[in-house]
Amino acid sequence: MTDQLQAKQQWLRQVRRAVVKIGSSILSSTSGIDEVRLASLVSELCALHRRGISLVVVTSGAVAAGMARLGKRHRPKSIPERQAAAAVGQIDLMALYKKYASEHGVQVAQILLTHDDLASRRRYLNARHTLEELLAARILPVANENDTVVTDELRNFGDNDNLSALIAGLVEADLLVLLSDVEGVFTTNPVRDPSARLVELIAQPRRPSGIVVEGQGPLGTGGMASKLAAARKAAHAGIPTIIASGLQPGVLLRVFNPSERVGTLVLPRTDRLQRRKHWIAYNLRPAGTITVDRGAFEAVVFRGRSLLPSGIRSVEGKFDAGDCVRCVTETGEEFARGLVNYAASELEQIRGLQSSQIEAVLGYKGTDEAIHRNDLVLTGEFAVSSTPQGG
Repeated sequence: MTDQLQAKQQWLRQVRRAVVKIGSSILSSTSGIDEVRLASLVSELCALHRRGISLVVVTSGAVAAGMARLGKRHRPKSIPERQAAAAVGQIDLMALYKKYASEHGVQVAQILLTHDDLASRRRYLNARHTLEELLAARILPVANENDTVVTDELRNFGDNDNLSALIAGLVEADLLVLLSDVEGVFTTNPVRDPSARLVELIAQPRRPSGIVVEGQGPLGTGGMASKLAAARKAAHAGIPTIIASGLQPGVLLRVFNPSERVGTLVLPRTDRLQRRKHWIAYNLRPAGTITVDRGAFEAVVFRGRSLLPSGIRSVEGKFDAGDCVRCVTETGEEFARGLVNYAASELEQIRGLQSSQIEAVLGYKGTDEAIHRNDLVLTGEFAVSSTPQGG
């Protein structure tokens, strides 16, 4: 038995809830949506649905579908053009999901999200409750970024790979499936290098060795790099990821079969982040940066302490109390993110001071900590340390 099959049998036997992301390169072509392929994938989704597996689909393809309707052969460059294409294409895309799912007696629901929906804690919880209600009603939610209103170059989340990882954490999925136009992760680009080998198992998603990844294709915004980044986010939430080709007939049934080798399995971390800390690390956009000295860095990373004003060397950006900020070393390397207890202007006044001096300088003292350990999460390479990540 291969390493992938052993790991798959360990992690996938009890899958009851999964998020499946379907990429633009699978559903779309220069002539519009590939209805035959979409019908086939929806049929497989419905078969898994009948088995009792709760599924959330994150679909790409709205912009590409709209391009065909608008007679455009190349992906629009301006934001208004892309938003118009998304608005036109989204209707076609959802109509087809509804059509093919109804043939199997399954109802679908459309979920459109922006980054702000998941960055706001209240809206994040509202989105979670809505999805939970739909899943409890045995409805198949089909999610996409709300491309018609975002203003961030139509990359509010970065891409739908990132969105799918965030939704997987949101609904506490047991598995994330990323379908693309390639079989999985290869050692090098298989189109250019005939000696490229499929990597069936990645046990350390933060440090995958011997892998070269490249950017996006003409119809999408994601590439293998974005899929690995999404897998890392999911891994931090304790969720395994399978990256496989959506061009292969029956791929989803094979993915959910513990005895089938398919694609690349990315194992999760055993020290999964508590949900609120995962939200801080991956859903929030930092409003500023705090540079700390060596002592504060070591206290946070190696001893699991809160960040005190005494360890702060400099403050960048304009932010208020409760905002998310990056914590970096004196060489500029990010090691954590957290929710600050003081505004930037206040931290500027108390940086380097003892907590006992805060009230004398500001006229009040909210807390001793600039960032409490319960609101602090390690990031990047430092997230693999033994520091407690719960709370």
